Amino acid sequence: MAGKVYHSRVLLGRHQAREILDGAFALARGQAMPPLTVVVLDGGGHPVAVEREDGCAPLRFPVASGKAYAALGNGAASGVIGERNAERPAFLASVAAASGGRSVPVAGGVLVLDDDQCVIGAVGVSGASSAEDERAAIAGIEAAGLAWGLEPE
Repeated sequence: MAGKVYHSRVLLGRHQAREILDGAFALARGQAMPPLTVVVLDGGGHPVAVEREDGCAPLRFPVASGKAYAALGNGAASGVIGERNAERPAFLASVAAASGGRSVPVAGGVLVLDDDQCVIGAVGVSGASSAEDERAAIAGIEAAGLAWGLEPE
């Protein structure tokens, strides 16, 4: 059986991730937002697709990635995590340390859900205001025909 390997189960594929990027950028261009960077992570926190528009500052990628990772790691949108814990700076600092500095609890990171409302990935956007970043992430997820979540009901 030389040469054969088992395949991993892909729940958020490259094609869907590309659709998320395209949908986020379409909204941003339609609303004349500043240039964006969009990161799509799978359920394990690994990048599936990443793209930045011309004119983005160099830190936009780690910020967008951190927003997606904060959402994925905590089970709620990155902005929700930041708002819920605004009065708990020690908690936010602990999460930042536990994540190796990868968690950015600011709006713009949104969960991608399957039909059973289980997390299969996350999208992080950086470049515009936090509210605009979040809207672009949601627009991208919807453009891919997927469900999104900010926080459990």
